[in-house]
Amino acid sequence: MNQSENNKIFSITEAVAEVKKNAKAKFDESVEVHARLTIDPKKSDQQVRGVAELPYGTGKTIKVAVFTTTQKKEAEAAGADLVGGEELIDKIKSSGKIDADMALATPEMMPKLATIAKILGPKGMMPNPKNKTVTPKVKEIIESLKKGRADFKNDNSGNVHQIIGKVSFENEKLEKNFEIFLEALKKAKTEATKGKFIKSISICSTMGKSYNVNV
Repeated sequence: MNQSENNKIFSITEAVAEVKKNAKAKFDESVEVHARLTIDPKKSDQQVRGVAELPYGTGKTIKVAVFTTTQKKEAEAAGADLVGGEELIDKIKSSGKIDADMALATPEMMPKLATIAKILGPKGMMPNPKNKTVTPKVKEIIESLKKGRADFKNDNSGNVHQIIGKVSFENEKLEKNFEIFLEALKKAKTEATKGKFIKSISICSTMGKSYNVNV
């Protein structure tokens, strides 16, 4: 790609086609969205956090841990990978790690999770009522996560990164997942963020070139 094309703005249809055409890795690369926002990440009232129910999922199998004493059977039946109460907390505390991508908790467990907050927090896995990961409805949330629910938040640079599928997905599915994510991102803008919210947005494959998308 030459310099002039670097600054070119593509429609999502064009960008998806370019990403797929230029994905050269020997594995099925993920398709990533990178959004540069105008927020000040140091200000708590400008933090961006949201949920996108991607209709076609991310192509990644999500491992879900559930901390509960009241809904163990429901969590197991819904497909949770790790389920437990204080014994699960003790296991994570002693090993210093958790074999999961997302963590849910029923409300009665929240005070007890303080002891492993230092393990869950840096991984972005601390259950939070804002994104419904603290909930009495664990079955509903587990099914949603397994189906393609994507939880996103800004990083320390004020950017948001999200996988919207794999290169092997049909173009239309990647386009639809992008549209749903973009809608959810726009809704996540806080009142404290004035004026333009999204500075720029691009998509790329894991190992491929990045393409700016017109939003």
